Amino acid sequence: MKSILRVENLTKIFPGSGIIKRYPVKALDNISFSVEEGEIFGLVGESGSGKTTLARCILFLDPPTAGKVYYGNLCLNTVPWYQWKKLRSRMQIIFQDPNSALNPRLSVRRSLEEGLINLGYSKKQRNDTIRKLLDQVGIPYNQVDRYPHEFSGGQKQRIIIARALSMNPKFIVLDEPVSNLDVSIQAGIINLLMDLKKEFNLTYIFISHDLDLIAYLSTKIGVLKGGQLVEVGKAEEVLSHPLHPYTRFLLENPLSFHSKIQPLKTYTKETV
Repeated sequence: MKSILRVENLTKIFPGSGIIKRYPVKALDNISFSVEEGEIFGLVGESGSGKTTLARCILFLDPPTAGKVYYGNLCLNTVPWYQWKKLRSRMQIIFQDPNSALNPRLSVRRSLEEGLINLGYSKKQRNDTIRKLLDQVGIPYNQVDRYPHEFSGGQKQRIIIARALSMNPKFIVLDEPVSNLDVSIQAGIINLLMDLKKEFNLTYIFISHDLDLIAYLSTKIGVLKGGQLVEVGKAEEVLSHPLHPYTRFLLENPLSFHSKIQPLKTYTKETV
């Protein structure tokens, strides 16, 4: 299989801040891994381990201090600013909090239109695309002119997913996409993401603190601890023969990573 993303020796250091300068903080330390086209790379780690920082560095929302990131054969470190607009359409991210990810002053239509306008779509093309996107994520088109406060948390996350899909990406980072949602609707979002992956041949990095969820979804797993990638490998190998003591600890102590989601095999596509 062909690599869609390759990370080499990535390090992120945050400088000291405040009146009394604090020591710099090394949030990520010499991280390397690759993601193949069409796979789900599960990144698991406790809160504060550096998961979101790694996601932002990979997409250059917050450039790494050192190391290189390749999207296909393109080194993102060398991409000039004026080419990022086009490149961003290929790589998208879905954050964990749907309430902060949508502008409360913009209707659903306006939120979905922004990227399509940048891509040069006509008004008719935008309307047709938005109708199709909302249908794909399970939001009625007659609600397109409503505002974020008129939707539930699960509906907002579906709208955010639709917005990401509007750019026709091939690679999406999912940063704990269900952790802030009610238990009753988490499985519906997971099922939606898996259906969309199959339909559009997407590649995911799925970030979570929940090892059970990562184990169920992923083809490859990376374990992050204190800013270091302590173990990475095929999911079945990491789960059956963990090499690092920290990975073994997580597997032997499931309560520390207890999932609010019941086993996904019990859910059907009708789950909301």
